[in-house]
Amino acid sequence: METRTLLVMAGIIACLHSAHGQKIEATIVETTVNNKANSYYTGNRAPLSREYFTRLPVTTFEPGGWLRKQLELQREGLTGHLGEISIWLSKNDNAWLNKEGQGKWGWEELPYWLKGYAEIGYLLNDKKMIGEAKFWISNVIRNQRQDGDFGPKVLRNGKRDLWTNMPMLWCLQSYYEFSGDKKVLSFMSRYFKWQLGVPDDQFLEDYWENSRGGDNMLSVYWLYSRTGENFLLDLATKIDRNTANWRQQNTLPNWHNVNIAQCFREPATYYLQSHKKADLEATYNNHRLIREIYGQVPGGMWGGDENSRKGHDDPRQAVETCGMVEQMTSDQFLIRFTGDAGWADNCEDVAFNTFPAAFMPDYRSLRYLTAPNMVVSDAKNHAPGIQNEGPFLMMNPFSSRCCQHNHSAGWAYYAGNAWMATPDNGLAFQLYTKGKLKATVGNGETVQVITETNYPFEESIEMKIVTSSQVQFPLYLRIPEWCDQPSVSLNGRKIPLSKSEGKYIALNGSWKNGDKLRLDLPMKIKVRQWVKNKNSVSVNYGPLTFSLKIDEQYVQKDSRETAIGDSKWQANANAEKWPSYEIYAASPWNYGLFLEKYDAIHSFTIKRKEWPKDDNPFVNSAAPIEISVKGKVIPSWKIDQYGLCAELPKSPVTTEAPETTLTLVPMGGARLRISAFPVVE
Repeated sequence: METRTLLVMAGIIACLHSAHGQKIEATIVETTVNNKANSYYTGNRAPLSREYFTRLPVTTFEPGGWLRKQLELQREGLTGHLGEISIWLSKNDNAWLNKEGQGKWGWEELPYWLKGYAEIGYLLNDKKMIGEAKFWISNVIRNQRQDGDFGPKVLRNGKRDLWTNMPMLWCLQSYYEFSGDKKVLSFMSRYFKWQLGVPDDQFLEDYWENSRGGDNMLSVYWLYSRTGENFLLDLATKIDRNTANWRQQNTLPNWHNVNIAQCFREPATYYLQSHKKADLEATYNNHRLIREIYGQVPGGMWGGDENSRKGHDDPRQAVETCGMVEQMTSDQFLIRFTGDAGWADNCEDVAFNTFPAAFMPDYRSLRYLTAPNMVVSDAKNHAPGIQNEGPFLMMNPFSSRCCQHNHSAGWAYYAGNAWMATPDNGLAFQLYTKGKLKATVGNGETVQVITETNYPFEESIEMKIVTSSQVQFPLYLRIPEWCDQPSVSLNGRKIPLSKSEGKYIALNGSWKNGDKLRLDLPMKIKVRQWVKNKNSVSVNYGPLTFSLKIDEQYVQKDSRETAIGDSKWQANANAEKWPSYEIYAASPWNYGLFLEKYDAIHSFTIKRKEWPKDDNPFVNSAAPIEISVKGKVIPSWKIDQYGLCAELPKSPVTTEAPETTLTLVPMGGARLRISAFPVVE
């Protein structure tokens, strides 16, 4: 992804005419033309820069397939029941339910949980979840104080800590899009007027709020685009002025992995108002910088543990589950702000290859830290090998109170950004998944797009248009950066396309009821070399990265014995229903790949299997695709003094061990994994 002026660039235009006079024009474009606003969905109001893509209300898309399964598992798992077991969500003595913001329990945990919990409820149309979400949101609105402030009245060094309110504002915005309740708008306006009156030396001073001011700014722009109140632009400038400096060329204001994933986009957010190219470039620079230093690893993230440390950049270094959620969220915003399809590629990389492995398959427990190379997941203290002291590698429903609550938004926001509206009253399919979209397009017509696909485990995406009459609107289909030969067909007839990478296929014309569109994204094996990380390699097939299949031995533990101290259970919570698990390798893991010297791609054999009956492909035993490759054991590569897999040996590695056939499985389903491999000879 590079900063650039984003203009429509035609590759080749092809027209498909049907016997019914239907005409569909196909064009390869860099992105949309954002010289006007969508007529039906609220985007940025002037003088903010227009978006290239606009987020649709949560009720427009009904996810299906494996994505719906992940949401259902979350509902039946920790997310859906956290209100019953986490003390931070207790309705007794909770500061979120007190008008003065007083109470024993109340900080980021409730809104962290609620922003995903409510969104899942809306996506699944779950009446119980919707009702529970409304309980909290109604009380937040009702308990706004006379001066406009709201929420837990947390003070840090005598100054009001505003971080905790930032995720709650997102909950309110989502609720407004679902319900249309105008009380949200007046509530936010009163709060932002109060914020504008807080002196600069009292504003965004604490560590978390100072880093994360960009989240506050996003809510300010959201409200401005709906009300047009000019003071909001002054507040956004004040927020930018008082937020940590994310515009430094060769460093970051701090190296906390969640802060980086969440805050690197702050300059690009303010770019919407400043229109300064340097602001946009700063966000791209932040993204590049962290990956150049610590991100020479597969899976879309970087090896930083909780805080990145110089000299600790091996693939055994991990990332917080919170960091994965925030990176995916940042990517989704940046698709809209920049029109750059590369952000969708990164979002998929994290979502498919890193995020699912942070959880037990039933989503009833999770890990605080997950690494690309991880051969033990236990309750031991592995510091200083990782930058966390405590049982942070095991699967525990109370692994840490931040990820315990914040993980709920990962798949929900992914589903909510799968489709977007375009400035020319069309639709863009950004994150391919099965489901049903119902949206307003063209001259105000309602259209449904029903999608069938098992992407990313299969290459094809089939779409059916449902409309009461013939309707004209543009439809944009993203071409992933790894795909160099996409093809598209309408009603069985192929439309010719030019070779293009990382852009969009724009289909413009007249659509009729029952039209069937098929997008094929041929996948190939690609070997990626990480020169800066000991010449290691990772194996990709389309958007999927593959890991060594390691036999995983699960050992159940009592969660009360291994819970992090500040996580805290409710008094009546039954810990036996929410066990923890340690995972140990029950087969060798210390292999290098033996690749053909001049034709590494032919070293691999792809094996396709039946689609899992439970619709959950993120489990080793149910993986619908495996890859075979030759490898050799590296005897010197062992568990080190910290109880972690030792750092990568530099490739090529000479070993006298015999060749053996290895099985690779999708990285996202591997709770134990070697994803960055040495190369042996």
